[in-house]
Amino acid sequence: QVQLVESGGGLVQPGGSLRLSCVASGVIGRINTVGWYHQAPGKQRELVATITRTGSINYADSVKGRFTISRDNAKNTVYLQMNSLRPEDTAVYYCNAGDIITKINYWGQGTQVTVSS
Repeated sequence: QVQLVESGGGLVQPGGSLRLSCVASGVIGRINTVGWYHQAPGKQRELVATITRTGSINYADSVKGRFTISRDNAKNTVYLQMNSLRPEDTAVYYCNAGDIITKINYWGQGTQVTVSS
Protein backbone atom coordinates (compact mmCIF):
# COMPACT_ATOMS: atom_id res chain seq x y z
CA GLN A 1 0.00 0.00 0.00
CA VAL A 2 1.06 3.55 -0.77
CA GLN A 3 -0.40 6.67 0.74
CA LEU A 4 -0.14 10.04 -0.98
CA VAL A 5 -0.93 13.31 0.75
CA GLU A 6 -1.10 16.56 -1.20
CA SER A 7 -0.90 20.05 0.25
CA GLY A 8 -0.27 23.61 -0.83
CA GLY A 9 -3.42 24.49 -2.70
CA GLY A 10 -5.35 27.69 -2.18
CA LEU A 11 -6.73 30.84 -3.71
CA VAL A 12 -4.37 32.97 -5.78
CA GLN A 13 -4.75 35.88 -8.16
CA PRO A 14 -3.96 35.50 -11.86
CA GLY A 15 -0.22 35.73 -12.39
CA GLY A 16 0.48 34.42 -8.91
CA SER A 17 2.32 31.31 -7.75
CA LEU A 18 1.71 28.26 -5.61
CA ARG A 19 3.82 25.26 -4.68
CA LEU A 20 2.10 21.93 -4.22
CA SER A 21 3.65 19.06 -2.28
CA CYS A 22 2.93 15.34 -2.43
CA VAL A 23 4.33 13.21 0.37
CA ALA A 24 4.42 9.45 -0.17
CA SER A 25 4.49 6.82 2.54
CA GLY A 26 4.09 3.06 2.73
CA VAL A 27 5.61 0.66 0.24
CA ILE A 28 7.26 3.30 -1.90
CA GLY A 29 10.29 1.33 -3.03
CA ARG A 30 8.40 0.06 -6.07
CA ILE A 31 7.34 3.51 -7.30
CA ASN A 32 9.18 4.94 -10.29
CA THR A 33 6.97 7.65 -11.76
CA VAL A 34 5.01 10.21 -9.80
CA GLY A 35 2.60 12.52 -11.54
CA TRP A 36 0.43 15.53 -10.95
CA TYR A 37 -3.01 15.62 -12.55
CA HIS A 38 -5.80 18.15 -12.37
CA GLN A 39 -9.56 17.97 -12.73
CA ALA A 40 -11.73 21.00 -13.31
CA PRO A 41 -15.48 20.90 -12.60
CA GLY A 42 -17.30 18.96 -15.30
CA LYS A 43 -14.09 17.88 -17.00
CA GLN A 44 -11.95 14.76 -17.07
CA ARG A 45 -8.83 14.40 -15.01
CA GLU A 46 -5.81 15.46 -17.06
CA LEU A 47 -2.09 14.99 -16.82
CA VAL A 48 -0.09 18.04 -15.71
CA ALA A 49 3.42 16.68 -15.22
CA THR A 50 5.33 13.52 -14.36
CA ILE A 51 8.77 12.79 -12.97
CA THR A 52 10.64 9.50 -12.68
CA ARG A 53 12.93 8.39 -9.88
CA THR A 54 15.93 9.29 -12.03
CA GLY A 55 14.53 12.72 -12.87
CA SER A 56 13.03 12.31 -16.33
CA ILE A 57 10.25 14.87 -16.69
CA ASN A 58 7.22 15.33 -18.87
CA TYR A 59 4.80 18.30 -18.99
CA ALA A 60 1.45 18.96 -20.55
CA ASP A 61 1.74 21.60 -23.27
CA SER A 62 -0.56 23.93 -21.35
CA VAL A 63 1.87 24.26 -18.43
CA LYS A 64 5.26 24.18 -20.15
CA GLY A 65 7.33 27.18 -19.13
CA ARG A 66 5.07 27.95 -16.17
CA PHE A 67 5.10 24.84 -13.97
CA THR A 68 8.09 22.91 -12.63
CA ILE A 69 7.95 19.42 -11.17
CA SER A 70 10.71 18.19 -8.87
CA ARG A 71 11.27 15.47 -6.32
CA ASP A 72 13.24 14.98 -3.14
CA ASN A 73 13.74 11.24 -2.83
CA ALA A 74 15.17 11.59 0.67
CA LYS A 75 11.91 13.21 1.81
CA ASN A 76 9.66 11.01 -0.36
CA THR A 77 8.17 14.22 -1.68
CA VAL A 78 7.29 15.50 -5.14
CA TYR A 79 6.67 19.20 -5.70
CA LEU A 80 4.82 21.17 -8.33
CA GLN A 81 5.88 24.80 -8.55
CA MET A 82 3.18 26.71 -10.39
CA ASN A 83 3.98 30.20 -11.68
CA SER A 84 2.07 32.64 -13.87
CA LEU A 85 -1.18 31.00 -12.84
CA ARG A 86 -4.24 31.52 -15.01
CA PRO A 87 -7.96 31.18 -14.23
CA GLU A 88 -8.04 28.08 -16.44
CA ASP A 89 -5.58 26.40 -14.05
CA THR A 90 -8.37 26.30 -11.47
CA ALA A 91 -8.94 22.65 -10.56
CA VAL A 92 -8.39 20.00 -7.96
CA TYR A 93 -4.80 18.80 -8.24
CA TYR A 94 -4.07 15.15 -7.54
CA CYS A 95 -0.83 13.27 -6.98
CA ASN A 96 -0.47 9.86 -8.60
CA ALA A 97 2.04 7.05 -8.20
CA GLY A 98 2.18 3.63 -9.79
CA ASP A 99 3.55 0.42 -8.30
CA ILE A 100 5.77 -1.07 -11.00
CA ILE A 101 5.24 -4.62 -9.68
CA THR A 102 1.52 -4.76 -8.90
CA LYS A 103 0.59 -2.09 -11.52
CA ILE A 104 -1.72 -0.53 -8.94
CA ASN A 105 -2.24 3.22 -9.35
CA TYR A 106 -2.45 5.24 -6.17
CA TRP A 107 -4.08 8.67 -5.82
CA GLY A 108 -4.03 11.31 -3.15
CA GLN A 109 -7.13 13.07 -1.89
CA GLY A 110 -6.47 16.17 -3.98
CA THR A 111 -5.87 19.81 -3.18
CA GLN A 112 -7.96 22.66 -4.56
CA VAL A 113 -6.29 25.40 -6.58
CA THR A 114 -8.39 28.44 -7.42
CA VAL A 115 -7.06 31.23 -9.61
CA SER A 116 -9.31 34.25 -9.44
CA SER A 117 -9.19 37.99 -8.93
